[in-house]
Amino acid sequence: MNSILLLEDNPDRITAFQQAISMLGPDYELKFWHDAPTMVAECERWFPEAALISLDHDLNPMPGASGDPGTGLDVAMFLAECCPVCPVLVHSSNVERAWSMHNELRFAKWAVERVGPIGDDWIGKSWLSKARELLGAQANTWPARIPADHAARLERAQLSLDGLSVGDGFGQCFFVDAEVASERIQQSEAPPSPWFYTDDTAMAVSIVRTLKRYGHIEPDALAGAFAREYARDPRRGYGGTAHGILQAIGQGTAWQTAAGRVFDGAGSCGNGGAMRAAPIGAYFVDDIPKVISEARASAAVTHAHPDGQTGAIAIALATAWFAQRRSESLRPGMEVIEFVLEHLPHTETYYRLKKALSLPLQLSPATAACVLGNGSQVIASDTVPFCLWCAARHPNDYVQALWATVSAFGDRDTTCAIVGGIVAVGVGRAGLPDDWLASREPLPRL
Repeated sequence: MNSILLLEDNPDRITAFQQAISMLGPDYELKFWHDAPTMVAECERWFPEAALISLDHDLNPMPGASGDPGTGLDVAMFLAECCPVCPVLVHSSNVERAWSMHNELRFAKWAVERVGPIGDDWIGKSWLSKARELLGAQANTWPARIPADHAARLERAQLSLDGLSVGDGFGQCFFVDAEVASERIQQSEAPPSPWFYTDDTAMAVSIVRTLKRYGHIEPDALAGAFAREYARDPRRGYGGTAHGILQAIGQGTAWQTAAGRVFDGAGSCGNGGAMRAAPIGAYFVDDIPKVISEARASAAVTHAHPDGQTGAIAIALATAWFAQRRSESLRPGMEVIEFVLEHLPHTETYYRLKKALSLPLQLSPATAACVLGNGSQVIASDTVPFCLWCAARHPNDYVQALWATVSAFGDRDTTCAIVGGIVAVGVGRAGLPDDWLASREPLPRL
């Protein structure tokens, strides 16, 4: 069955749409919503069979409804975060807002047209005529490959995201006066709330959204999501290179070009691919080749250098290792590092990580960081080895893992985000302190 998804609050119009769609034949059925929030929450389930989406803009509350019905622009902005599925018709009389919806979708590469509600039978005439034209020109292109256990996989990915985002906000709080930070660490005194998250979390949210929608990393959709989140709030702590890449993607440059031309064509080997990769390992826990390929794909959108991708692979692998052993009582040890090295490409991060095997876990984190780095160089090889060493040191204690990580200072929001995303899937949701979760700035909708 082919579904036509409709946002419309007028009962008479809905009846007219039902009559028009019956003229398309028995293979078409109508799914309609009266308000934007409900359509945003529910319409994804129909994407695999959607043949056409038609959106009004101005919406009135239904009788007895208490919530804000939103607008068609809300739905258009939601659709713009997804890979194009089918054609869209905007049928609003609000011309200014109709063009805003049109542009949101057009820039996200959706096929979109406008039909003005002019005349008594515009739905049966101009709308139906345009609908026939679009239905004949484009078939459904939904790229999702949702596994049967998608819900359980997504639950692990969201747990990792919570651990990552709390760690991110926690570490960010220690970019304060050195004496204040040191005293707070010595006393294990949690920072006052709120703990604001950075680009680490903003990009990880896009990772989890992509996994939720497609069941895999869809690079074009992920690149678009990164660019849109950046445009909404570019002051989240993005690095200089990331500013340029994400601005270029947002302006229409292919991500392959934007990521590939930096550093004289070598691409970035920064730690940005690693900082957002933990949820990928949590999602693909039982398929190590998939962990590797999906982590590489997620990093490549912004990190064309092989070592930038190796950093992401290492963190995803470590998270998968922890998730596989979630029901076990993990003890400090080098097994996770040995596992990662077994599967890791032999780039600079690999060779720096090998050094971690020779560093006893009884050393102070600051001493380990002198050998492994602490992220100060903002590159994968200076960040990932220390993070995995900290996770190996405190595999069963989320709080102590973050205190150990932050004590080495460096790129502390990123190192704490990485370690938090890994260790969280090992300790489970009960291992994340409620007061720390409450201190973290609320995350946006997934």
